[in-house]
Amino acid sequence: MDKIIDGLLQQFESGKISRRHLTQVLATGVAASMVGAPASAAAPASKPLLNARFLNHISYSTTDYAPVRDFYTGILGMTTGAHSDNGKQCKMTFGQSFMLVRNSRQPVEKPIVDHLAFTIDNWDTKKVEAALKSRGFDPRPDTEDSFHVKDPAGYDVQICGPGMNPTSNGNI
Repeated sequence: MDKIIDGLLQQFESGKISRRHLTQVLATGVAASMVGAPASAAAPASKPLLNARFLNHISYSTTDYAPVRDFYTGILGMTTGAHSDNGKQCKMTFGQSFMLVRNSRQPVEKPIVDHLAFTIDNWDTKKVEAALKSRGFDPRPDTEDSFHVKDPAGYDVQICGPGMNPTSNGNI
C-alpha cells in the first residue's frame, strides 16, 4: 500500500495527475479498506480473513466507453493490448493493475464504478471459497482466479488471485 501511495504522490508532484484525481483515488482506497464482512460476521477478527496486496482492477461502466478509453490512454498513459478492445469494452493496463471500461449493460445517467477488485496473498480457490463461506459470504465465481462478494452496503467486491492480472485474459 505504501508503494501505491508513494507512486500516486510522485505522479501528483510531477504534474501527471491532478489534486482532484489524487484525492479521488485515495478516497477510493480508504473506502475499499473499510470493506467488511456481512452483518452476521461484522465483528473484527484478530487476524484478517484474507490479505489484499494491491488493487487488481477497476470496472467502469458508461454510455460510450471509447472517449473514456481515449482519455485514460491519452492523458494517463494506460495501454491497451492487441485483443483488449472489442468495440464494447476495453482493458487498459497500468502497473500491476488494469481498468476495464465498458458500455453499460443498462442505461446510466452517470458513469459508475461497478466494482473494485483486489489481489490477495496465497490464492487457493477452494480455501478462499471456504474461508468466505465461513464468514457468511456467498462467493460467486467469476474466473478460475476470482470470486465476487457483496460488502455490508451491497457493493460488489471482487477478490482475485495473482492469475488475474493485466496480461491475463487477453481476449476480453
